[in-house]
Amino acid sequence: MLLSIEQLGAKARQLRQSIFKTMCNGGGGHLPTSFSMLDVLTVLYYGVLRVDPQHPKAPDRDRFILSKGHGGVALYAILADLGFFALEHLDTFGRKGTILGGHPDMHKVPGIEASTGALGHGLPFGAGVALAGKKDGKLYRVFVVIGDGECQEGSIWETALFAPSVGLDNLTVIVDYNKLQAMDHLDKIIPMEPMAEKWKAFGWAVTEVDGHDVDALSALFARLPLMSGKPSLIVAHTVKGKGISFMEDVPIWHYRPMKPDELKRAADELGLEIINGVVR
Repeated sequence: MLLSIEQLGAKARQLRQSIFKTMCNGGGGHLPTSFSMLDVLTVLYYGVLRVDPQHPKAPDRDRFILSKGHGGVALYAILADLGFFALEHLDTFGRKGTILGGHPDMHKVPGIEASTGALGHGLPFGAGVALAGKKDGKLYRVFVVIGDGECQEGSIWETALFAPSVGLDNLTVIVDYNKLQAMDHLDKIIPMEPMAEKWKAFGWAVTEVDGHDVDALSALFARLPLMSGKPSLIVAHTVKGKGISFMEDVPIWHYRPMKPDELKRAADELGLEIINGVVR
């Protein structure tokens, strides 16, 4: 599904509503981290990825892997909207028997390429999928979204060494660089700057972008790979909690339930209502 720039912006707003409803009605979730990367995912799924909801395992499909699996509800909202599974499944999130866990499960949810959530695992998995594509002569591309706090994991940097050594220019990694992790700002725990220069030093083709500018993201994805023979690394500068003013760039909201007045304020900002305790 290819959308115009205006349509992409509208779609991202719709998806923020869907994510919010899913989490609030399901009892909670990692809302700010889902919102920070949502514009990136929206541009990928509605303008870049070659995927077919009717044939989710097509051999030549592009592969998307969400390494920061705790933001899985953002991916669920998109997959349901595209028709990989029925929208009604979103109403089961947080309930017994649901296929939609707190972290995505590739064996339960159509369209999920890797079971992730243990940070640092999605990128190595994605590099392996990209290498298999190269060896098999396939034309599919692999896209992986990783967290900036996740970049403190050693397995991320092992893969950063490996991917350029085998010329994985079919691999694109997007760092959701919101500068926060679970407990505080990155700079107060393990500073990650200079982020772009680190990846360049490991042999990647690197660029930076506003992770909420759908126009800039679309133009950037259209010129991938950034350099023939090298994997691409995109540092997407984002705001954790983007779309809810009092959550933006505030560490405490990583996984904190809202009080009734906060819930109403957030719903109002997203253009939603709360009727009989249910977000609609």
